[in-house]
Amino acid sequence: MELKIYQQINLHRPIMIAGWPGMGNVSLIATGYLRKELKAELFAEIDVSPFVVPDGVIVEKGMLKLPAPPKQTIYYRKHPDLIILEGDVQIRDKPGLILMEQIIKLIKEFQVSKIFTGAAFPLPINHDEPSTVYGCATTTILRDLLFREYKLKVMERGEISGLNGLLLGYAREIEVPAACLLATMPLYAINIPNPKASRAIIKVIEHILGIKIDTTKLDMEIERMEKEMTELEERLQEELGNPPLGIAEQTGEIPIYVRQKIERLFREARQDKDKAYTLKRELDKWNLFDSYEDRFLDLFKQH
Repeated sequence: MELKIYQQINLHRPIMIAGWPGMGNVSLIATGYLRKELKAELFAEIDVSPFVVPDGVIVEKGMLKLPAPPKQTIYYRKHPDLIILEGDVQIRDKPGLILMEQIIKLIKEFQVSKIFTGAAFPLPINHDEPSTVYGCATTTILRDLLFREYKLKVMERGEISGLNGLLLGYAREIEVPAACLLATMPLYAINIPNPKASRAIIKVIEHILGIKIDTTKLDMEIERMEKEMTELEERLQEELGNPPLGIAEQTGEIPIYVRQKIERLFREARQDKDKAYTLKRELDKWNLFDSYEDRFLDLFKQH
């Protein structure tokens, strides 16, 4: 795994914004939209293709082909000075640590001043409720800035899975202030792209950077998704006799961070069946196996 720098750039203590896939693709949508609207230019890339095995093949008009190699692309923008990192895929285990080493190398080389990542914060809410942004940080100064200056809510406890969280931990080790912006979205729709939550994160970044981002294109996508979510909620209500919010309220005694951990373990178990045993223990611990039984058994049907 190698950091390839295609052009030399001159930035003064830039802010880094990074995003990878996750629940609702909230972080990746926000990062990609910012990059396009700010017309950031490609200047570096980390080749991770030797460490990623494709999940399957692509079929187009009856013809099979391998998917395009995943990318970890890095862009820059002047005034304000920014480095924007977009990752096509989550990299876990040892390859994930190697990727972190390359990113830390980049952070040190360009003297990055702060790092921001994004993530979803699934809650038992309906899709038509506004997305609220929570925050957590690696330093008390940055944490207080998020809450007092930018009016974010405090993420009291939980975990941030994947590279969107891991980067913050590594940033703390090298004493670079870092924070995660977590936008709320419906718990029942974590596998559906949620541009509304992404827009909420973009609005916070606007405030942090002191710039204005045109969200017209994103607004159109949000309107389209809102229609789809309305149809989904109506189908759930017809099939289950309760709206999604009602279902969530019935299980409200299970902490949100536990639900998040279970979803992370499901994602990991799809890649590594050994993780299924850890998942089973977690489900049993909270007496949730009956609720997730069909999904759990599907892991082995797919295998």
